[in-house]
Amino acid sequence: MPTVAETIVATLRENDVHRVYGLPGDSLNGFTDAIRKDGTISWEHVRHEEAAAFAAAAEADLTGDLAVCAGSCGPGNLHLINGLYDANRSRVPVLAIAAHIPTAEIGTGYFQETHPQELFRECSVYVEYVADPVQMPRLLEIAIREAVEKRGVAVLVIPGDVLLAEAKDARAVRIDRAEPRIIPSDAELQRTADLLNGADRITILAGAGVAGAHDEVVALAERLQAPIVHAMRGKEHIEWDNPYDVGMTGLLGFASGYRAMEDADVVLMLGTDFPYPQFFPAKAKHVQVDIRGEQLGKRHPVDIGLVGTVKDTALGLLPLLTASKPAHHLEDARKHHRKTREKLDDLAVPAGKHKPLHPQYVARVLDQLAADDAVFIPDVGSPVVWASRYLTMNGKRRLIGSFWHGSMANAMPQAIGAQTAFPDRQVIAMAGDGGLTMLLGELVTIMQNKLPVKIVVFDNSSLNFVELEMKAAGFVNFGTELTNPDFAAVAEAIGLKGFRVDESDQLEDALAAALAHDGPALVSVKANRQELSMPPAVTLEQAKGFTLYAIRTVLSGRGDELLDLASTNFRQFV
Repeated sequence: MPTVAETIVATLRENDVHRVYGLPGDSLNGFTDAIRKDGTISWEHVRHEEAAAFAAAAEADLTGDLAVCAGSCGPGNLHLINGLYDANRSRVPVLAIAAHIPTAEIGTGYFQETHPQELFRECSVYVEYVADPVQMPRLLEIAIREAVEKRGVAVLVIPGDVLLAEAKDARAVRIDRAEPRIIPSDAELQRTADLLNGADRITILAGAGVAGAHDEVVALAERLQAPIVHAMRGKEHIEWDNPYDVGMTGLLGFASGYRAMEDADVVLMLGTDFPYPQFFPAKAKHVQVDIRGEQLGKRHPVDIGLVGTVKDTALGLLPLLTASKPAHHLEDARKHHRKTREKLDDLAVPAGKHKPLHPQYVARVLDQLAADDAVFIPDVGSPVVWASRYLTMNGKRRLIGSFWHGSMANAMPQAIGAQTAFPDRQVIAMAGDGGLTMLLGELVTIMQNKLPVKIVVFDNSSLNFVELEMKAAGFVNFGTELTNPDFAAVAEAIGLKGFRVDESDQLEDALAAALAHDGPALVSVKANRQELSMPPAVTLEQAKGFTLYAIRTVLSGRGDELLDLASTNFRQFV
C-alpha cells in the first residue's frame, strides 16, 4: 500500500491540483517526497511560508479552483496564518497541509510544538487533526469539499509520522463543486419589485458577488434608471462596458459614488459586504441580495433581504419591473461622475522638474501601458487607492489584492501565485515600499522560479497610508519614516531587471521597457510622500483632526512638513 502522503498527492492529482506552494521541513518530508516521486505536481518553493499562503490565495482567486500550500511543524505552518486569513476572508478555496510534531510527543511541550488545529480555527472553514492513517483519505475529501463549497480555507493537521505511515485506503476521489441555482421565492421577488417600482431614485451598490452577472446587473440598471456604484472588489466585474457606472464609494472611493448613494431613496445592494456603515444613506430603504443569508443586514439594516445569486435574482426581478422610471437621478449621477472623473484625471499629471512623482500619474501611465488582460495586484495602503481610481477594467483584466483582510506585503507574494498559474500573462505588482520590504526575500523566489513578474514600487520613504490616517486623527507623524535602499539596484543584485525613476519624464520609457522585458523586472519610482488620497466625504472629526495635526506639527518644530503638504495638495482644492 502507498503511504498516507502518497494518497494525498494522488487525490490532489485527481482534483487537477498542479502545484503546491511551501517551504520544506523534516515533518513535511513524507509529503514533499511523495510529490517528487509522483512527478505531476510541482513544488513551488518560496522563502517564507506567508508568501506560500498568499500565492495559493491568488491562484485560487484567479482560477476559481482549489489551490494548495504547505508548512512544516510549529513555526513553519504558523507562518502560513496571515495568508490563510486573507484567503478565507476573500472567500477563495485553499487547502493547507500543516505538518505536526511526532504523534507520541504531542502534549509534552516538545520542540516546535504548537496546537495548529486551534491556531487555524478562526481563519478557516474547516480544520481537523489527522491522528491515525485510518482517517485518511476521508478527512482529505471532507476538507476539499468544505474548501470548494464554502469558498474558504481548509486545514489538515498531520504529524510527520502519520504522513509516512502506510495508508489503509488508497482511493483517490474527484470532488467537483456543485453549481446550484439559488433564487428568492416568487413572493419575495414580487415584494422587492413592488418596492423598486414605487421608488424614483434607486442606486445599485455592486460588490464581488456580481462576478459573472455583468449583463444582468446592467440590464437591471437600465430598467431602473439606476446609477451603479461599485465596491473595491466589484470594480473588475462591473465597471467595464457599463454606461451606468458612477465610480466607487467608501474610504477608497470618490465623490460621485458617495453622492449617488446619498441621493438615493432605495439602495439595491448586490453581492456586497461593503463594511463601512457611515457610507450608507440614513434615509434610504435598503434591499440586499446575497448568496449567504447570514450576511443580510450585517452592515446596515435592510428593508428586504434576499438569499440568491445575483445573476439568478436579477433574472427573476427583471420581468416584474416597470419600464417607466424617471431618469433625473441617473443623469444627475452621471453628470457628477463626469466632473469627478475630470478632477481625478487632472491630478494624474507629471510633476515639476526634480520633484517626486505624483502617484496618480504613475498609476495612470501604468494603466495605459499594461496589457489588455493584465493582472494588477496592489499592496494594501496608498497603492490600493491609486489602483481603485486610475486602473481601467475591461472584462479581461483582473484586479485582486488583500481587499478584505487588509494585510501589508500582499502584492508580491500574490503576484508569485498569479504568475505561476498564468506564466504567459502579464502580472503587475503595485508595491508599496513598506510592503515590499516586509517580504523582500520573495524577490529571490521570483528570480529562482524564473517568474516574469513586473513590480512597480511606490517609493515614498514612508508608511504613507498610515501617515494619512494619523493626519486625519490629529496625530503628528511618528514612526512611519522608511530609510530605503535603491530598490532598482537591489533587484539587479538579485537577478531581476531594475529601473529607477526619479523624474516624471523618465516614467513612460521605464515602465514600457520593464513591461516588455522577457523576465522579472522592478521599477522603483520616487513618489511624493505628501500626496493626500482624499476620501469622498470628509467628516467633521477628520477636518478637526487635520487642524489638530497642523497645529501639533508646527508646535513640534516640523512646519516644513506642513508646507510640503500644502504645496503638494493645493491642486486638489482648486
